Amino acid sequence: MPPSTPHKRNHLARETSPYLQQHAQNPIDWYPWGEEAFEKARRENKPILLSIGYAACHWCHVMAHESFEDEETAKVMNQLFVNIKVDREERPDLDKIYQTAHALLTRRNGGWPLTIFLTPDDLTPFFSGTYFPQEARYQLPSFKDVLYAISHSYQNRIEEIKQQNGELLEILNSKMRKLSDIRMNIQPLELARQALERNYDPVNGGFGGAPKFPSPSPLEFLLQSQSDMARMTLQHMAMGGIYDQLEGGFYRYAVDAKWEIPHFEKMLYDNGQLLLLYAQAAKQFDHPFFAEIAHETATWAIHKLQSPEGGYYSSFDADSEGHEGKFYTWNKGDIKTSLAKEEYDIVRLYFGLDQPPNFEGEWHLHIVEPLESVAKHLQINLAEAKKQLNSAKEKLLAVRIKRTPPHCDTKILTGWNSLMIKGMLTAGEVLKEPTFIKSAQKAISFIQKNLWVNNRLLASYKDGKAHLPAYLDDYVFLLDALITKLQMSWNTDHLLFAIKLADILLKHFSDKESGGFFFTSDDHEKLLFRPKPMTDEAVPSGNGVAVRVLLTLGYLLGESRYLEAAEKTIKSAWPDLSEFPADHCAFLLGLKEYLNPSQIIIIRGPEKEIYAWRDECKSIANYVFAIPEDAKKLPEALALKKFTGKTGAYVCQDLQCSAVIVDLGKLKNQIA
Repeated sequence: MPPSTPHKRNHLARETSPYLQQHAQNPIDWYPWGEEAFEKARRENKPILLSIGYAACHWCHVMAHESFEDEETAKVMNQLFVNIKVDREERPDLDKIYQTAHALLTRRNGGWPLTIFLTPDDLTPFFSGTYFPQEARYQLPSFKDVLYAISHSYQNRIEEIKQQNGELLEILNSKMRKLSDIRMNIQPLELARQALERNYDPVNGGFGGAPKFPSPSPLEFLLQSQSDMARMTLQHMAMGGIYDQLEGGFYRYAVDAKWEIPHFEKMLYDNGQLLLLYAQAAKQFDHPFFAEIAHETATWAIHKLQSPEGGYYSSFDADSEGHEGKFYTWNKGDIKTSLAKEEYDIVRLYFGLDQPPNFEGEWHLHIVEPLESVAKHLQINLAEAKKQLNSAKEKLLAVRIKRTPPHCDTKILTGWNSLMIKGMLTAGEVLKEPTFIKSAQKAISFIQKNLWVNNRLLASYKDGKAHLPAYLDDYVFLLDALITKLQMSWNTDHLLFAIKLADILLKHFSDKESGGFFFTSDDHEKLLFRPKPMTDEAVPSGNGVAVRVLLTLGYLLGESRYLEAAEKTIKSAWPDLSEFPADHCAFLLGLKEYLNPSQIIIIRGPEKEIYAWRDECKSIANYVFAIPEDAKKLPEALALKKFTGKTGAYVCQDLQCSAVIVDLGKLKNQIA
């Protein structure tokens, strides 16, 4: 988002992040996070103004336009502070640290843009906020008034600030006690269901009121028990305006309780998780509507987010031409002139165009009347109504494509790609769509080629450059995707890659004293503290996912180190898991596996036969691995499960495996 008049580019000019590039011509002397900025702040004894945001963030753009492009505000910032810009998507470590500090300082939830002020000697925050307007409004002071007040406090109340900083650091770095005597049980699973039920909206689906978020982790937890709360929520979301009714893909969240009006950015991590859920729902409820949504979302992701190199881009902006949602909303007259009368008659009822406009004088499309009742009302058969609707959608999409599109953040993030890979693989298998599986395989190959460097993962890639040491989420989400891939088509190299990832996790991320995994590795840049996140956020807790993938890999390979690490991780989270179970749904899926391990079916034989056996078994078993008879380089536990001359399977649970079963009927009976 360039300013109205060009300025000399600041210190962000060489950064690869599209978000930082958006601010490279601000009149503010922005620095990226790093020693150059820290040294300047110490030398000049100025506090640091740290601004954290991301490219698709609407309020980040608002604050940038109001304040960061304003010459007067820039003059104040440059005079009183050393100013640092951070892309929270590239540096989730910094975001987690300073969002946690913000919550402690303000006793409120954070958000973006995060505006936080640090002392220069130790980078400890002493004042924090989110969006500040240019002029005082929304019960918020003007940003310039905040700047003057913070500078005055720093110059005149430094001893009080140092005392507060010491107390904050003590809280942030407090050690968890050892939890060796904990006995895990199923109680959190039931308490979570009860808590989600209390918070469930029985009219519109979802949890709580406005704004309403998709909540993928609770929905995945509920789907596993075939909960009607999950089914209804997925149905309402897909009929709502949070779903792009013309092209597919989900927006970030809804600003209302009915899923009607979204916050218009589209994020890779949301769509990867929701693709997985709709594919799972299509399989579980055998409903064509869920399959359609999964198919549209996967198709949109391939066409709009997958790079020519194979990785998936990060997001699409909420704004275009300076207005939120402008690309997606409609004038009713434009719809009418774009369609034949028969098509418009369908669309008018289906999308409720006879109702008042729902977004700033225009219509944002959502399903108001099911197609079955539209067909009945117009006295046409359902097949004809479907044909006319699809034709109308294609014509409207052709009109929309000619508009100025929202900005696409083309950086490729390892963890977010891994969420989409798992969703794409699952959709490909459930919908029997090889294009989706091929897309996921391309993304895996991209990560191996570009983001696996010197036997360590990197977090971010753009313009041919991979950088930043990967985080906990990158490792465990990729592990999860690889385990999903191994169940669809065996590749020993993918297994060996997964083992390397798991070993790095144990070596460099584990908390040896209290269990669980830190968000950053032990050789990461030294920061204010090392977060160990347990709670699900917009993405599932990395620790929660780690439990499940380490249990699966541990049982598959007979590897006790992985099983012990998973158990210690659950114990480390147990106090929070017991008190706030609905906030830890990724953990609950791992807890369920820990208390009642799934059977793992290992099939050996000729390739043309083992996949037929796998297809027969996968509807009644959670984990089925079909390994060709001639597979090489297998770890010992799998190599011992040999092909005996006839296609056969080994049924394993806990650390016990059956003798080989060479009769498919007997195998299915034993699994059942």
